[in-house]
Amino acid sequence: MAGRAVMVRYSSNRFLLTNPRLFNYIRTMADQDNFTPLSLYHPPGEDLVLTDILFALSDPARLEIVRQIASGALEMAQCHLQNPDAPKSTKSHHMKVLREAGVMRNEPAGRGRLLSLRLEDLDRRFPGLMRAVLAEDPG
Repeated sequence: MAGRAVMVRYSSNRFLLTNPRLFNYIRTMADQDNFTPLSLYHPPGEDLVLTDILFALSDPARLEIVRQIASGALEMAQCHLQNPDAPKSTKSHHMKVLREAGVMRNEPAGRGRLLSLRLEDLDRRFPGLMRAVLAEDPG
């Protein structure tokens, strides 16, 4: 299912190719009363896939973002200030990969966005994984 795409019509002459899981999420969220355009896709805890999480954590820049957020929830703007040499678009992409894999949450907070790790969901699904990832000495 991961390799398949669904074509979705979103205007009279435009189509969008998307992942079936993401399409189903958008369709169900649009039916709910609390859906806003600021809502982002966060996979449910029972749908977390180990290979997606390991891929997201395999990049050193993403691992550094996770370690920064592990000390406590972080404003997205603060996260962008941590490494001023990297382009903002690259950091945003890294955060999107982490969010879609289920490693972190990215939620609206006032005029900004708040980043936090999904430690409870990850520990319930894969016990000890994040403890091993966040350990200072990987030995």
